[in-house]
Amino acid sequence: MPANLPPEYFAAEERFRAAETTEEKIACLEELISTVPKHKGTDHLRADLRRKLAKLRESAAARKSGGRRESPYNISREGAAQIVVIGPANTGKSSLVRALTNAEPEVAEYPFTTRIPTPGMMPIDNVQVQLVDTPPLDYAFEEGPLISLIRRADLILLVIDLQADPIEQYEQMLARLEEHRIIPAQLRDEYPPESRLWFIPMLVLVNKTDDERHDEDFEVLCELLGEPQCPLIPISVEQNRNIERMKQAVFEHLGIIRVYSKPPGKEPDFSAPFVLKAGSTVEEFAGRVHRDFVEQLRSARVWGTGVYDGQMVGRDHVLHDGDIVELNA
Repeated sequence: MPANLPPEYFAAEERFRAAETTEEKIACLEELISTVPKHKGTDHLRADLRRKLAKLRESAAARKSGGRRESPYNISREGAAQIVVIGPANTGKSSLVRALTNAEPEVAEYPFTTRIPTPGMMPIDNVQVQLVDTPPLDYAFEEGPLISLIRRADLILLVIDLQADPIEQYEQMLARLEEHRIIPAQLRDEYPPESRLWFIPMLVLVNKTDDERHDEDFEVLCELLGEPQCPLIPISVEQNRNIERMKQAVFEHLGIIRVYSKPPGKEPDFSAPFVLKAGSTVEEFAGRVHRDFVEQLRSARVWGTGVYDGQMVGRDHVLHDGDIVELNA
């Protein structure tokens, strides 16, 4: 049976080949495995990729236990996604992470306060995502490890300062990323499919948009930039302006959905959704609930988008954000 691999597989394979560190290779290989369709024609391929992944993880674990000091940039992914917050010095990155998470990065008026990355958890409705504060990208203290951290991110938040030449900051940061083959995912179609690049979704947070007068400055910025490469969101960490709008934009650009499990004869559990990639099917949801469900699943009912309440669906039914699923084995 032919494998019939999608274009996403070959793009991920190129990024895996271009990866420079073990951590990058692990992240790229995990992405590569997720792009392989699940059918008999891909059984050997998936098994081979899983063996490679196991060897890489063993190698990483052996280095950690070998007495070498662990790099502060090797941050374990927690929650539904890992989001890296980048930008020039004194744009408010640390203040943002401090305000939205349980982390306490140092915040000060002088530049280069942040010297190592600091992770924290940010809730978006009933989903937790990880924000990672980072040293200034324009004067990175450990550029290589920082770039590796950015490449492993599910989403990049670029923070610029509306009141301090935001156009120069914006263009400078995108140029620095491009130097390291990191491109906003919004520009994927402008590059050949075989390019060895990291395409990562990116949002630009225009901080210090503190009041209505600054709203006008933000509109001028948008006009001067014309068609920006990434969505721009005006925020003010100090005044707590547009923070919820920013959170919703983050959720949308992560490309994830929340699906709720309903045990037969019981009410659904809305406190702890299963977080899946957009476009996931009932079969993939069943595998997340319990691996035995994939083989033993007899039927499924769905309440939500595009179905009537409790509609019987097949394994290949595509789920949507907020769907409720009852599995019967």
